[in-house]
Amino acid sequence: MGRIAAIGCIVCKNVLNEQSPAEVHHIGDTAERSDYLTIPLCPLHHRLGGLGVAYHAGPKEFERQFGSELQLLDMTLQALA
Repeated sequence: MGRIAAIGCIVCKNVLNEQSPAEVHHIGDTAERSDYLTIPLCPLHHRLGGLGVAYHAGPKEFERQFGSELQLLDMTLQALA
C-alpha cells in the first residue's frame, strides 16, 4: 500500500501531468476488494472533489473524465514496474 501511495495520484500524474500526494483507493465491489487491486488517488480525486472530480462523488462521471478503474490500475502497475 505504501508503494502505491508513493506513486502519487495516478490521475494527476498521467492525465493532468501534475504531481499530488495520494491515498489508496480499492477498486471493485466491496465483497471482492483486494489490496492488490488498488490505485493511488489524491484526496480531491478520491473523495473530496465533487461530481466529475472525485471517484466517490460519481464513479461513472469520474470514469468518463479520467478513465476506468482498470485503465488507472494498468497505469499504476506500469508505474510500479
